[in-house]
Amino acid sequence: MDKILLTAVLLIALLGVMFVYSATLERGDDVAGINRLVIKQCLWVFTGVILLIVISNMDYIRILDFAYLAYAVNLVLLFFLLLLGGERYGARRWIDLGPFSLQPSEFVKITVIFAVAAFLGGRKEKRGTFDNFIYSVVLIMPAFILIFLQPDLGTALVLFPVLFSILFLCGENGKYILTSIVIGFLSLPVFWNLLKDYQKSRLLVFVNPNIDPLGAGYTIIQSKIAIGSGGIFGKGWLDGTQSYLKFLPERHTDFIVSVIGEEWGFAGILILLGLFVLVISRGIRIIAGADDVYGKAIATGIVTLIAFQVLVNVSMTLGLMPVVGLPLPLISYGGSTTVATLIGVGFLLSVSRRKR
Repeated sequence: MDKILLTAVLLIALLGVMFVYSATLERGDDVAGINRLVIKQCLWVFTGVILLIVISNMDYIRILDFAYLAYAVNLVLLFFLLLLGGERYGARRWIDLGPFSLQPSEFVKITVIFAVAAFLGGRKEKRGTFDNFIYSVVLIMPAFILIFLQPDLGTALVLFPVLFSILFLCGENGKYILTSIVIGFLSLPVFWNLLKDYQKSRLLVFVNPNIDPLGAGYTIIQSKIAIGSGGIFGKGWLDGTQSYLKFLPERHTDFIVSVIGEEWGFAGILILLGLFVLVISRGIRIIAGADDVYGKAIATGIVTLIAFQVLVNVSMTLGLMPVVGLPLPLISYGGSTTVATLIGVGFLLSVSRRKR
């Protein structure tokens, strides 16, 4: 097992619990009220680590036999959400299970990687053909459409970088990928008309947050204030005023980096990003050492998924990208995203063990 990768992931998860505690702390409340969300996050991390250890000791080739079934079940859950799912924050993304909730779109990121890996591995003799490319795109489209309709633009869009990276590193024709990207950019005017009003507002305030400083632009303005006020070394853990005084919305989920920047400063964010770089670099080593299409596809998908989410989340808190609602892996509060990420790392470790 890649002990460096495992250690870095566990350390990030531990830091995530600390940051969630800081972001949700309300001074003066009873202990149970303060720690309710933190206890849940600890439980999810513990569950995810157990699954990581179990999966890392399994042969991913055997699991691939169930790739299409797992993906189909995930699609059924996404379809169920659109029909019968309860609405929360204007979206249908969660299945309520009593004290907990399940977000199927987080797990579809993993099942779609396995579905694509199973597909490419079963058609190795047709590698580089247009059929392989177009069928791969068709394979992920049901997940993309169902997630987009929730609506969850960020999670839907992440499927394409994952797919394209898998196709490219598994030897598919690069010109098909490049052509698709160009077509995607050219179709943005059409895509714009499909967006919800709040999604359009998020894109507009990315250009100029002061267009709606008390509405769509409020969160990004407060995020910049929080990160900027932290300076080099921050104000100290639990001493962030933007978080404590509740100026910063979504401070324990999508904008938890703003809390880190205010309390731990530039140095704290740099250390956290350094840990993610270590995870990604170890993942790239595993990709390079994978000796079969299945392992290379799985490892590439998981590494791209983690890297893309880190890039987008940190960039949007700094105002360098539009706000699309992607969490920071293992740091943002959330059971589904935490468990799904640790499951993905488990499969990455499984690929690492097999190649040795």
